[in-house]
Amino acid sequence: MHQHHNALRVARALQPAAPVTLVRPEAALDAARFFVSAFPGKSFYAVKANPSPHLIELLWAGGIRHYDVASIAEVRLVRGLLPQACLAFMHPVKAEEAIAEAYHQHGVRIFSLDTHEELAKIVRACSTDGVPAEDLTLCVRLKVSSAHSKLSLASKFGIGVADAPALLLAARQAADALGICFHVGSQAMSPAAYADAMAFVRAAIVEAGVTVDVIDVGGGFPSRYPGMEPPSLETYFAVIERAYESLPISYSAELWCEPGRALSADYSSVLVRVEKRRGNELYINDGAYGSLFDAAHVEWRYPVKLVREDASEAEAMDFAFYGPTCDDMDHMKGPFALPGDIKAGDYVEIGQLGAYGSAMRTGFNGFGSGETVIVSDAPMASLIPAGGQPSVPQNVVPLGIAARS
Repeated sequence: MHQHHNALRVARALQPAAPVTLVRPEAALDAARFFVSAFPGKSFYAVKANPSPHLIELLWAGGIRHYDVASIAEVRLVRGLLPQACLAFMHPVKAEEAIAEAYHQHGVRIFSLDTHEELAKIVRACSTDGVPAEDLTLCVRLKVSSAHSKLSLASKFGIGVADAPALLLAARQAADALGICFHVGSQAMSPAAYADAMAFVRAAIVEAGVTVDVIDVGGGFPSRYPGMEPPSLETYFAVIERAYESLPISYSAELWCEPGRALSADYSSVLVRVEKRRGNELYINDGAYGSLFDAAHVEWRYPVKLVREDASEAEAMDFAFYGPTCDDMDHMKGPFALPGDIKAGDYVEIGQLGAYGSAMRTGFNGFGSGETVIVSDAPMASLIPAGGQPSVPQNVVPLGIAARS
């Protein structure tokens, strides 16, 4: 990978005709260090957010030792890169062959489930010569509200609180360690999302009367985007810790989380070129089938800035984008605020695309990504403190020591 200071220097040096991905290793290291030091438990990177081998290794260098993998391909990827990493197969619906390979070939011992059928499948797949495994950590996924989140994850997975106790009892019999996991949805805009979810967790534990060893609060930790200014991540951690400390669980229990967006969003941006302007619409060379899937399909507003040798004096105006393919759906309505004198040939940097940007690219219509270049400037918008250290002192009580009611 080439290295430049910022988007302007990349544009000047390469004059690229295809989109260029700009990656920021230091931002990824900062994010890893921040979660390791500030979250009061174990942080599992959700690989689906960005499966870049470079990013996965950077997060390891920053102290992340746990990875949330959602497919056998992700299991193979991370195990190949990081032989010592702890992998958790947290997709609640898995092929039996995938479970067996993960357990017997790749050392995976942590699995999630939300049905009795999946539990039976895991037990079968992890057995050796008909003898059930005795080293499984099984996490029952609870259905919770996505009301506080920009992208719901409430409809596809999770068992309701009323049905959870029977599944918790069954999983307890098969598990060495029993966990409860949930996901409040992506880009949770309020810490209350986690407090509300923990109330469901408490109800399920009390009703089941089982000893629980792991509470996994999943992902959903937000990043900063235009029109989305969530509280600091430390605020979320404090709410989670307070709720966790009050749960009736094992004294040696562990608290886990699965950040994807929060660990990866700052890692990359994309440099695009304007190919045509039509009023307040800009035709650019990346789009819905490239790294701007969320901008098109869930109307995500990414931070943008004009990349031009001489700064524009023109007043900002709101633009929509069209991507490079022939499809009318290749449309990002934004609005994206850019100087009113922007024209064909100008470059634009689109920020915070490390999460669900490159991961969702396709080759539709023959359009793809161009080079990847390392840059050293700061991310365009971030909730991660510079240096990766919490902005307020953390009074984290060691897990398993705090008294719980």
